[in-house]
Amino acid sequence: MNMRDLIPWGRQNVGSSHFREEDDPFMTLHREMNRLFDDVFRGFDARPAGGLPRMASWPSMEVVETDKDVRVTAELPGLEEKDVEVLMNDGILVIRGERKSEVEDKGRAFSERYYGRFERRLPIAWDVESDKVDATFRNGLLTVTMPKSAQATSQVRRIAINGDQDTTKH
Repeated sequence: MNMRDLIPWGRQNVGSSHFREEDDPFMTLHREMNRLFDDVFRGFDARPAGGLPRMASWPSMEVVETDKDVRVTAELPGLEEKDVEVLMNDGILVIRGERKSEVEDKGRAFSERYYGRFERRLPIAWDVESDKVDATFRNGLLTVTMPKSAQATSQVRRIAINGDQDTTKH
């Protein structure tokens, strides 16, 4: 028995040089399913997990806590200080502004850059002195420094970690 006789998709085509991939109904089905999924999910690459548009999380931010303060750094490349506004309202840090296009739409063939208004709201869970909040803008980085209140720093308590204990006894 020839080994090719055991392979179902190769039996009818042995010695046949006129077989075309387009004639195979399974390959046609496979191509059509790929095309269908490509068409349906084409716009989903602009939405990260969670379903929010990608720009809903722009600008990218970083929060660093020290013993004395909380620093929020936002990446705002291509913007200037006059394009950004920072507000502190009821324990929420608001960073908003607008990025304006440098070129008119008629000359633009393709663009993945974001233009327009943006706003990020960050709830501040720490007790900070809102009247001493300071913001600096340099090289496209906005840094907001919020000093912790004296009450917040005094409430920190170190908790001892106990080593191996027999947990089977109650």
